[in-house]
Amino acid sequence: MMEIDGSYGEGGGQIVRTAVALAAVTGTPIRITKIRQGRPKPGLAPQHAQAILALAEICSAKIHGIEPGSSEVTFEPGQIEGGNYRVDIGTAGSITLLVQCLLPAMLKAEGPTTITVAGGTDVRWSPTIDCFKNVFLPALGEFKARVRLECRHRGYYPRGGGSVVLKVDPGRLSTAHLKPQKSGVVEGISHCSNLPEHVAWRQVESATKALKDAGYESKVVFEVLNETSIGSGITLWSGYKGGSALGERGIRAEDVGKAAADELIAELETPATVDTHLADQLIPYLALAGGSYTVRQISKHTSTNIWTAKHFLNTEINVKNEEILKIEGRLTHWSN
Repeated sequence: MMEIDGSYGEGGGQIVRTAVALAAVTGTPIRITKIRQGRPKPGLAPQHAQAILALAEICSAKIHGIEPGSSEVTFEPGQIEGGNYRVDIGTAGSITLLVQCLLPAMLKAEGPTTITVAGGTDVRWSPTIDCFKNVFLPALGEFKARVRLECRHRGYYPRGGGSVVLKVDPGRLSTAHLKPQKSGVVEGISHCSNLPEHVAWRQVESATKALKDAGYESKVVFEVLNETSIGSGITLWSGYKGGSALGERGIRAEDVGKAAADELIAELETPATVDTHLADQLIPYLALAGGSYTVRQISKHTSTNIWTAKHFLNTEINVKNEEILKIEGRLTHWSN
C-alpha cells in the first residue's frame, strides 16, 4: 500500500483530494497520514470526508478513517462505475473542490456519469462555479475531456443550498499543449441573493471601470436571485484566466468588483497561458495525458500537486524558468 505524507508542501485538503483521485484512476491502494497536521483544526474537514465518501461510492473503494478530524485514512479503489449519483456536502462546503476530486475517476468510468451535488457554489478558498465552468472546463476540453455543467441554484456561506449537475462522458485523455488565448472582451457575471439589486450592479460598475482603466473591454451581466442563502459575488474571465471576489458583511460592493478585476488584470498583463489557480487544477490531467502550459508563478498548491502526482504515475513534470514559467508533463507509463 502506497504511503502519502499529508503534511507535505501546503499540507491542506488539496493533497488529500489529489491523492485519492489519482488512486482511483490508477487502481492504487493508499494510506494518507498526518492529514492537515499544521492547520488550526488538523485532520479531515467535513467537506474532505464527503469528497472521499463520494469517490469511494463511484469506484467501490474500501475505506477506513473517513470522518471529520481523522489524521489518517486508507483508500483501496475498485472498479469505477458510471451511473447517476447524488452528493449533499452539507451547508456551504465547496461543490467545485468536491467535483475536482471526483472528475478524474468519472472520466475513466465504464459508462457516462451524472452527479448532482448540493452545497456551496460561491465560497471562500475555492473556485467559484463560474470560474469552474468558464475557465477550468474549457481548458480541460483541450485534453479531450467531455464534461457539461449546469448550475441550478447558487449557494453561499454559511447556509449553502446550491445545486449543480455535472455530466461526464468517459474517454481517453489526449496530450494538450495550451496556447495563449486572444484576450478580446472580458466576460463575467455578477450576482446576489436576497440582497438589493444595486449590490450586483455596483459590483459590475466597479469591475468594468477597473478593466476599462487598464485597457480591457468587458461584457459583464448580473443576476438577482432569491436562493436559500444570502450572498453576492462576481467572476470575470478571458481565455484560460479568471478573477473572482465574494461579498462579505462590511465590504462595499464596489470593492468586491474591483478586487475581481484586479485579480484578472494581474493575469492578463503577463503572456502566461493560464492563471495561477488553473495551473494547479490541471496538474492531474497533465500527469495523466501529458502536455504543457505557462503560468506567471508557481503556487504552493501547484508544487504540492506535482509532488503528489509523481507518486502514482511514471511521469515527468518539469518547471522551466524562462520569461514565464513553463510546466511540461510527459507520461511514460502508469506505475500500476
